[in-house]
Amino acid sequence: MGHRSKNEKDSITKAPSGAPDGLPDLPEPSPLWDPIATDWYLSLRESGQAAFYEPSDWAVARYAAELMSRVLDCSERGPNGQLVAALNSVMSSLLTTEGDRRRARMELERKKLAGPKLASVSPLDSYRDIAGG
Repeated sequence: MGHRSKNEKDSITKAPSGAPDGLPDLPEPSPLWDPIATDWYLSLRESGQAAFYEPSDWAVARYAAELMSRVLDCSERGPNGQLVAALNSVMSSLLTTEGDRRRARMELERKKLAGPKLASVSPLDSYRDIAGG
């Protein structure tokens, strides 16, 4: 591994949060997956780091969802610790948590809402409107 300059060490890759534009047609979740694994897989499509995913990353995501399903399906004897560790490693490689992204020096920037701000309405006022009171 070569020497990195201070600028390279300090640089952070920035990307917008939320669903990236131009995602490829992706395989749908397997109907056999646990619902938590399905939700996780689908959440990747809505996550900013997916802008950097290549087809091989999506293949890894499907593998992770399959592995997650198997971990979650170990109800009788509880999940295997090695399987959980392997799953965490695969999920980390896809930069799925804030900590993973920080270690990779990636920052997802929240999208700012455009246009004028709407007047805030208190939850109690909304409830009264719904309840007709």
